[in-house]
Amino acid sequence: MKKITLLLSLLITVLGFAQVNWMTLEQAVNAQKTTPKKIMIDFYADWCAPCKIMEKNTYNHPVIAKYLNENYYPVKFNAEGKESIELFGRTFNNVGFKEGKTKNSLHELTKYMNVNAIPSIVFLDEKSNPITILQGALTAKELEPYIPFIANDEYKKIDTREKWENYQKKFKSNIKD
Repeated sequence: MKKITLLLSLLITVLGFAQVNWMTLEQAVNAQKTTPKKIMIDFYADWCAPCKIMEKNTYNHPVIAKYLNENYYPVKFNAEGKESIELFGRTFNNVGFKEGKTKNSLHELTKYMNVNAIPSIVFLDEKSNPITILQGALTAKELEPYIPFIANDEYKKIDTREKWENYQKKFKSNIKD
C-alpha cells in the first residue's frame, strides 16, 4: 500500500509540474522543415531578474507550458551569449563578448531580430519570418492571449486598435487566479 501511495504521489507531482521543452533556434528552424509550426523565441540574459521570474512563473505555468509545447517550437536564446549561429544564410556571433563580464554586448542575432530590451519574446511564422515582438516581463495571464492569437493566425485579421481591443475582451483565459 505504501508503494502505491508513493507512486501516486510521484505521478501527481510529475503531472502537476509543467515545463516548456526548449530548443535551440537551429533545432526549431530544422523542425519547421518537416512539421511547420511557429517559433517563439525568449530572449533573456543571465543577469536579468525579470527573465528568471518569467522562467519560473510564466513559462512554467501549466497552461502556458502546455500550449507552447503543443503549438510552437519554443526557443530560449541568451541575448548576450557567445555562441555562433548559422541561420538564414549567414553566421551570427557576439564579437564583443568578454568572458567573466556580468553584462555583455548584444549578440548579432539579438540585434538582427530588433531586440533591444530584455526580456523580449519574438514570434516567427512557419517560414521563420518575424511576426511581432513583445518587450518586457509578462505574467502567464498577460502572455496567454498572445499565444493562441499568433498560433491560430488571428493576428492576420487585426488591423485596427479597436479590433485588437475587441479580441482581448472576448478572450477567455484558462488561467485561474
